[in-house]
Amino acid sequence: MSALKVLVVDDQPAVCAALELLFDVHGLETLTARTPARALELVRSDDLGVVLQDMNFHRDATSGEEGEALLRQIKQLDPDLPVLLMTAFQSLETAVRLVREGASDYIAKPWNDDKLVATVKNLLRLRELSRENLRLRTQTNRARADLAHGHDLRGLIYASAAMHEVVTLAAKVAPSEAAVLITGPNGSGKERLAQIVQANSRRKDRPFVQVNAGGLPDDLLEAELFGAEAGAYTGAKKLRIGRFEEADGGTLFLDEIANLSLMGQMKLLRVLQTGEFQRLGSNTTRKSDVRLISATNADLPRAIAQGAFREDLFFRLNVIELKIVALRDRPDDILPIAEFLLRRHAERNRGYYELDTEARRALVDHDWPGNVRELENRIQRATLVCQGARVTAGDLGLGAATSGSPRQSQPSLEQSFALPATPAVVPPASAQDPERMEIERVLVESGGVIATAAALLGISRQALYRRMDRLGIELERRPKA
Repeated sequence: MSALKVLVVDDQPAVCAALELLFDVHGLETLTARTPARALELVRSDDLGVVLQDMNFHRDATSGEEGEALLRQIKQLDPDLPVLLMTAFQSLETAVRLVREGASDYIAKPWNDDKLVATVKNLLRLRELSRENLRLRTQTNRARADLAHGHDLRGLIYASAAMHEVVTLAAKVAPSEAAVLITGPNGSGKERLAQIVQANSRRKDRPFVQVNAGGLPDDLLEAELFGAEAGAYTGAKKLRIGRFEEADGGTLFLDEIANLSLMGQMKLLRVLQTGEFQRLGSNTTRKSDVRLISATNADLPRAIAQGAFREDLFFRLNVIELKIVALRDRPDDILPIAEFLLRRHAERNRGYYELDTEARRALVDHDWPGNVRELENRIQRATLVCQGARVTAGDLGLGAATSGSPRQSQPSLEQSFALPATPAVVPPASAQDPERMEIERVLVESGGVIATAAALLGISRQALYRRMDRLGIELERRPKA
């Protein structure tokens, strides 16, 4: 925090001197500016942590227009720089409005020294946390670009650290021959991840054969996986090559592996143990060199405990686990994927589409029970029904009545909140966000009471709501007694 400076902007020398002395006593490095022009010079050139600016720059001014213009110019230069407004009673209404528009908070003149110092220190801390978050994001973006440069990611679009972690692991284990188990909810991209493993393996030029294991009844399982001779069963008029034989030298992807019957599990395990199989109706033992990748949306350890899945097969399949989290738990991926899908549909339709502000907000706020598959369907729907190029929330089917489980809008100050009884799964990107971690810590400490949390952070409730919305922090409504 010591590396960041406080910029005091006031046309009265006595005020600047008093604030400079106050902050110096508390170990805060201070710069002063007597005019908006000088203030903007310092914003451009110095490493600032917070701006403390007066609303009026002439003794007889009361409208706050000059201060309002300065605030907007500062935000144009550095949108994330906290600005704390100093206002006399006459400009209080303007200051409240500007907090809603982007100022961090306001204080009334004459100020309380202790409250002012506490507020400035907290804004400096949040600025430092925000800078650390930017550093982490930049680091992640660079690592993602390096990974994409050196590997075939099969066109996968993502921005979150959560997805980067699993894709990095997939690329790392791809050159090995280890069996891979991909877990995650339906529609989250398990098939694409399997393709990435194949594309970066030594088998990339060999067959990639996909089988829905759960869709194979026991009487057809052996014929589907291992093949059948002509006449092996009723209707078998010609030789049938099984999937293991078809994938020889390449990769066999068994999707929905948890839905395979116990009989099917036993037959699959036998082949994995020996590497040998026989076509149905044949006594000839055959071998097939395959890399096995399987996928499921089920909790296999629980299925094992319930006797629905064989533990020995699980260990054969799960040498490396690649776990994809739900789309709602990696919100950084939502808009990049949506915009990519819009561009793809625009190319097909020889047109142009863009998301309006409400559509973008609706996409991020939606709970996405169908994950990426649902997102793709909604984007396709929007391109079919939108009027013109701008896609609205209504075009996406994400109006107020159809938005699933959206985040709550900002509540009135009289509403009270409680932290969720069961903590939501936090994506790694958010978990590593220092600013989010600090705010969540204070929310826990305050029992989810917004007024208390804002006081502990040294910012207004409106400013806290705005930060929570930007960081995706949600609290459950607590019914009043």
